[in-house]
Amino acid sequence: MQCCKDTSKPRVIAPSSPIANRHREAKMPARAEKERLNLVLGSHLATIHETLQVLDQTPSSSSSFVNKVTWEDVIKMAEQVSKQATTVGMIWTGDKPESKAIEETMTSYFNNLQGFLLVSHGSKVGAGPTLSSSIHESVKQVVDSSFRLMKETVSFYGSHREGQKQLVPQLVGTVWEACSALKKTPTSNITAIGRGMTKVAVSVKDVLREMKELKPVSSDDPADTESEPCDDNSSEGELGNDLSPEEMKVAERTIVVVSDTLSVLKGLIRSITGLIKMEKPDDNSGFVDSLEKLLQLCQELGQQIDEIGACLYPPQEISSIEAALEKIRSIIEVMQAEIGGLQGASDAFLEACNGLRSSMHELASELSSFSTADIEAGVENITLSEK
Repeated sequence: MQCCKDTSKPRVIAPSSPIANRHREAKMPARAEKERLNLVLGSHLATIHETLQVLDQTPSSSSSFVNKVTWEDVIKMAEQVSKQATTVGMIWTGDKPESKAIEETMTSYFNNLQGFLLVSHGSKVGAGPTLSSSIHESVKQVVDSSFRLMKETVSFYGSHREGQKQLVPQLVGTVWEACSALKKTPTSNITAIGRGMTKVAVSVKDVLREMKELKPVSSDDPADTESEPCDDNSSEGELGNDLSPEEMKVAERTIVVVSDTLSVLKGLIRSITGLIKMEKPDDNSGFVDSLEKLLQLCQELGQQIDEIGACLYPPQEISSIEAALEKIRSIIEVMQAEIGGLQGASDAFLEACNGLRSSMHELASELSSFSTADIEAGVENITLSEK
C-alpha cells in the first residue's frame, strides 16, 4: 500500500501536465503583451509630461506659432479628446479587447491629447498670471482624468477583475466632465481677475456674517455671570457671546467698516468689468499688470479684514485692530490710484472708498476712547489697591 502511495505522487506533477503547459503557453503571450502595452503607455505619458512643461510658460505674443488661438479652438480640441474617451469605453462594452485594439486606441487618444495641449498653450498669449493659472488648472484636469483612464485600460488587459466593465464608463465620464468644464474657464484677464476678486468678496461677507453673530454679555444676572466658571467644552458658536458694553460698541463700529469694505470690493469688481473693451487678447502690457496688482490689493484687503475679525473676540486686541486699519487705509489709497490710472474708477467705487474712510475714522475714535477708558480703569485699580 505504501508503495502505491509513493508511485502515485510523481505521476501528478503540474509542470508535466499537458493542461498546465497549454495554460502557460496561453498566459505567457498575454503577460508579454501587457508588458509591451505598458511600455507604449509609458512613452505616451512621457511625451505628455514634456508638453506640460511647455504649458508652464506663457507664450510670447510675437510668436507666430501660437498667435491667434481662440478659446473656441481649445473647446473644439477638447471635444475630440472627449470623443476618443468614448471610443476607449466602447472597446470594453463587449468581449475583452485585443492588445492591438487597445494600442491603436491609446495612440489615437494621446495624439488628440497632445494637440489639445498645444492649442491650449497658444490660448495663453497675452495671459497674465491669474488667467494663465486658471487655464493651466482646467487643462490639467483633462490630462489627469485622461491618465487615469488610459492607465486603467492597460491594467485591465488580460485580467479578470470584477467590476472593471463598470469602472471604465466612470473613468470615461470623468474625462467628459473635465472637457465640459473648459466651457466655464475664464477666457480673458478681466474675467479671471474678476473671479479672484469675487472670492475675496465672498470671504469678507463670511467675516461680516460672523461679526453680526457677536452678542453682549447677558445682563439678566451680572453676579451669576461673574461667578460662573468657564466651560471649556462650550461650543464654538458660543464664542463672542460675552462682549462687554464697550467691546460691543467696538464690534458694532467694526461691522460698519467691514460692510463698507464689501461695498468697495463690489464697486471695484463693477469698475473692472467695465474695462472689458480695453483688453487686447494678444497684448500682455501694463494694463494686465495693473489688473493683477488690483487683485493683489484685494487679497491683502481681505487678509486685513480676517485679522480684524479675529481680534474682535474677547479680550479684544485693540492695537492689532488699529494696525489693520492703517494697512487698509494704505491699500485703499493705492487701489484708488491704480484704478484711476486705468480710467476705470466708477462713481459708486469712489463713493464706497469715501464711505470706508469715514467708517474707519469713527472706529478709530471708538478704539481711542476704549483704550483711554481701559487705562483709566487700570489707574483706578492701582489707586484702590494702594488704599
